[in-house]
Amino acid sequence: MTSGDQSLRIPERNSDDIERDARIIIETCQTEAYRSVNAQLLRRNWLLGKRLSDELLGTDDSYGKGMMKNLSSKLKREYGDSFSVRNLYSYVQFYKTFPNILNSLSSQSPTLSWTHYRTLLRVTDDDARKWYLSEATANCWSVRMLDRNISTQYYYRMMKTPDPKAVENEMLTKTKEYQNDKLEFIKNPIVAEFLGMSPSTKYMESDLETAIIDNIQSFLLELGRGFAFVARQKHIHTECSDYYIDLVFYNFELDCFVLIDLKTGRLEHQDVGQMDMYVRMYDEMVLPKGKNPTLGIILCSETDQDVIHYSVLNDKDQLFTAKYLLHLPSQDELRREIEAQKAIYYSEHPEEDSE
Repeated sequence: MTSGDQSLRIPERNSDDIERDARIIIETCQTEAYRSVNAQLLRRNWLLGKRLSDELLGTDDSYGKGMMKNLSSKLKREYGDSFSVRNLYSYVQFYKTFPNILNSLSSQSPTLSWTHYRTLLRVTDDDARKWYLSEATANCWSVRMLDRNISTQYYYRMMKTPDPKAVENEMLTKTKEYQNDKLEFIKNPIVAEFLGMSPSTKYMESDLETAIIDNIQSFLLELGRGFAFVARQKHIHTECSDYYIDLVFYNFELDCFVLIDLKTGRLEHQDVGQMDMYVRMYDEMVLPKGKNPTLGIILCSETDQDVIHYSVLNDKDQLFTAKYLLHLPSQDELRREIEAQKAIYYSEHPEEDSE
């Protein structure tokens, strides 16, 4: 979107440039679709927050916790992860923090998404929150841009600096890349779930990556070493972000979950850090009591070398004993499988093989 309160408009007459006209039509309709869905999503969350707030009014804490847990369990089964207990409480907070937003939703299409508002809820300073809301709306900040500005105390730096233009220019330079993703809305898992679609990040995957993951899933099950499939693109939601783990298995021989993440480039140190974060989050948010700590496997698909990295936290060296490695696929097995799938893929898509 291009500005706080302006809309793209389809020209009444054709120009001499058909490609330009086609782009204007497509992007205008995408923008209007975004605003329509976004308004209804905000309306839903505000109305739920009001209803829940009314129900909780005057009740004791034990009733509230029990009611929210029971309602969440029922709604999640039918409507998805957007109705976790944490999210239900965030809807209540949304209603209480923005009590008059429903009136504006009925008169105009909002430029900020639910994820914007959820990010704003982290700001406890009323003045700062109002300022971030105004700036994000007027300048069409993306969610990532808003999140970064809040995290870097942009409001307080702007209030104290004798040269606000210099601070603003620095911010714009450092957040430039956050404004280039026109498909941010389409890839939003909250929107996908709201529309009744399974949330997925396949929109962001290359065809090669998807092909490899598809076949690695089958390959591990065919190994016959105690692997059971649990989830594809496992969604882990935190207060600030949404994460997706390519594949999750449970290994009955090891009595632990195994997370697998595929990278289509050279293995970087941040990839290892990300997997360690996934392992930590899975142990904290998903792992039942009594189970062994989660294992992570990073598959790195490159044209010159394939790297397989095993990752685990907390210095649990006992997980790397012969018993554990015996039941996991070896690096050679995984490397051969990745190479085989790449060869099959490139034979079917020779135009993409840059070798």
